[in-house]
Amino acid sequence: MTKVKICGLRREEDIQIVNKYLPDYIGFVFADSKRKITREEAHRLKSKLDERILSVGVFVNAPIEEIAALVKAEIINGIQLHGDEDENYMNTLRSRIKEAVPIIKALRATKEEDINNGRKLPADYFLLDTYSAEHYGGIGKTFDWNIVPEDFGRFYLAGGLNSCNVTKAIEMLHPYCVDISSGVETKGYKNEKKVMEFIAAVRASR
Repeated sequence: MTKVKICGLRREEDIQIVNKYLPDYIGFVFADSKRKITREEAHRLKSKLDERILSVGVFVNAPIEEIAALVKAEIINGIQLHGDEDENYMNTLRSRIKEAVPIIKALRATKEEDINNGRKLPADYFLLDTYSAEHYGGIGKTFDWNIVPEDFGRFYLAGGLNSCNVTKAIEMLHPYCVDISSGVETKGYKNEKKVMEFIAAVRASR
């Protein structure tokens, strides 16, 4: 059964929406982005989040101690790395956090070879996203799904998903989780109707 992650939450209204429709995961962005929030804001939002929903922190080349502190404070239940983090970085990070906290490494691929090279990193999961020379993620565009290796295993799929194309994505790639942000927004803010329709589409595909 494909899981759902709604990323880029930054308002109490966003928390109210996800508490109503219960995705499996939500994302707090701590990297430079229009959706970036502070530790204090994340703490406040997490305190209002339904306990059945796990929170994932999204980072780009962040200091390891910053991530570890968020894990220790139980503000995040998972770590998503969207930058240039290498094997040494990830091993050091793993040594500073609880074993139960998964590390998700984003791979911004343009061809199958990129994915096969990236999968050598010591992550618990990989997230496949659309490549952009200017941004580390969140550009709201799909990539060529045909480059995903058939034996890739459990992974998160991101990049340009919406309620209209997610069924095809699940049928074609069988991802562990589908990750969406701009696809459930209107004028830069989470839209309840779009969140509802996206989650319904994913769950109808199970």
